[in-house]
Amino acid sequence: MAEDNSKTNLPPLSLHVPEPKYRPGDTVDYSDVTIPRAGDQPRPDVNSAPAAMREMVYDMVRVLDDDYKAVGPWDPKLSDDTLLKMLKTMAQVRAFDDRLHRMQRQGKTSFYMKCTGEEATSVAAAMALDSDDMCFPSYRQQGILFVRGYPMVEMINQIFSNREDKLKGRQLPIMYCSRRLGFFSISGNLATQYPQAVGWAMASAAKGDTRIAATWCGEGSTAEGDFHSAMTFATVYNAPIIMNVVNNQWAISSFSGFAGGERTTFAARAAGYGIAGLRVDGNDPLAVYAATQWAAERARTNNGPTLIEHFTYRADAHSTSDDPSAYRSAQEREEWPLGDPITRLKRHLIHRGVWSKEQHEALDKECIEAVKVATKEAEKNGILGHGLHQPFETMFQDVFEEMPWHLKEQSEQANKEREIKWPDAEASK
Repeated sequence: MAEDNSKTNLPPLSLHVPEPKYRPGDTVDYSDVTIPRAGDQPRPDVNSAPAAMREMVYDMVRVLDDDYKAVGPWDPKLSDDTLLKMLKTMAQVRAFDDRLHRMQRQGKTSFYMKCTGEEATSVAAAMALDSDDMCFPSYRQQGILFVRGYPMVEMINQIFSNREDKLKGRQLPIMYCSRRLGFFSISGNLATQYPQAVGWAMASAAKGDTRIAATWCGEGSTAEGDFHSAMTFATVYNAPIIMNVVNNQWAISSFSGFAGGERTTFAARAAGYGIAGLRVDGNDPLAVYAATQWAAERARTNNGPTLIEHFTYRADAHSTSDDPSAYRSAQEREEWPLGDPITRLKRHLIHRGVWSKEQHEALDKECIEAVKVATKEAEKNGILGHGLHQPFETMFQDVFEEMPWHLKEQSEQANKEREIKWPDAEASK
């Protein structure tokens, strides 16, 4: 092949590796983050063609303004009672997170994940859904269970993997499941819930049902193949589903740029697949509610799926296995321009004249006490390492309707080995 001299003057190729703007010790300045004025965003009809609302994936739906007033066409016009329930539920979730995080540090469970700063993305969204809609959560949507009335004691039993754990100790702590409440089993494998949710939604449509599906993942999970497979099926089959992407800026130690956040918004993925997309202020509970309500109506009227990006911030560590001070500036949380969802809703209700600082202080104490009572009750059923666990035999159960011969043999062999190794334990049964 002849030598090509036309490229001799070109610079060598270089690989771009995303790098976050701020590292530990850096001064944080979010002035480059565009935050549109609340109330300026148009509210399309629920039957609008995705192409006609493409600019929504670059805008940001906001309802609460700087004075904590609800403004603009996206204001869902919620009653005082509904907003108070939303506030109290978010406060209860945060109190629950704080105490269970401390209990992990005390050695009472092996693992925990908080959703501090992201409460609106699950609580407000769940309140906008019908109670029988099916939810396929990621691991930071415990707020859905609180909205749907799942007992805190049962959640803590699961976290402790004790003898009353409804999942029999088979799931990592915080990976809850409730068939009765339409809360699909949480998976530690990222984005697996997305194609499962789309499949469920397709089945609901095929049966002529009225229920829709909603699923959640973090922005990092949009880089997973399962996310894109789900998007393809959702658009091809016009699945009645809401696909939530909680953009909290950080995976466990890598920032959103590694999932494509430097190039465009995560809501823009909707435009690429030809489905409706919204970008929402994830720390504005009213905006989250309004966007979810809009998407739910769209799905329920056979107008197809919606992708919602919740622009928020992970205010605490990724999990109890994480130390964010090793990779991001401590100032990020303080400087985050969209504030805190609980504080913003509290101030909105004070502005409406139905709430006060004193009432909120009392609420915080009530929430702390409620979690304390629930944890004490759950501790009676056992904590990590204290022996009050599920019966050993459950290891081999619940996979087949009738246990096959090879599992029976394994169970018998395992029990014999236990008798040899721990005769005292067997004798005390």
